[in-house]
Order: sequence, then C-alpha cells, then structure tokens
Amino acid sequence: MRIPTTAALALALTFPVFAAPPVKPARLGLCAACHGADGMATMPGAPNLAGQKLDYLREALRQYRDGRRDVAVMRAATGPLSDAELDQLAQWFAAQTPHPQAAP
Repeated sequence: MRIPTTAALALALTFPVFAAPPVKPARLGLCAACHGADGMATMPGAPNLAGQKLDYLREALRQYRDGRRDVAVMRAATGPLSDAELDQLAQWFAAQTPHPQAAP
C-alpha cells in the first residue's frame, strides 16, 4: 500500500524524529569543575549552564576563547579549545535539564 505524499508529510510532522542526545564531551572535566557535569553549578558564583540556548552557549564560549569577554579563568579554560570542541560543550550543556539545587 502506498501512502499519498501529503498524507506521508502529515504523518512525518505528527511524529517528529528525535535527535540522539549529545555525546559527553572529552573536554567536559574542566568545565564541570565549576559548572557541574550536568550544567548545574557546583561553585558559588558560577552560572548554571543546563538548558541554556545552544546558540547563546556557542557564542559565549567563542567570546571567552577569543578574549571578547574578559574573564581570565574562562579565557584560560577555553583558550586551547577548537570550534568543534566548543560546539560539543555547548550542545552538551544545552541538552541538560535544569533542576533545583539543594540549599547550602
């Protein structure tokens, strides 16, 4: 049985294809020290990254790496990273689900 083209399109839009979750980045360790592996900060003053917009994270990481955002610790952490590595980190943190943090 052959499904008409418009019916196939409607069916495809009804059941979206879900992207595979991002692979845990090899360079996650340094970020996780402050921002947590799941993007929920473990250090006071460090922002939570879980669930942030992907484009925002990509651009922010590039700005830290390139010195357009002047934060020494972030410049040191992102300085040696390639665009591909920054993208992996941005994808990882954007895909994480934010959750309430425990009170200190």
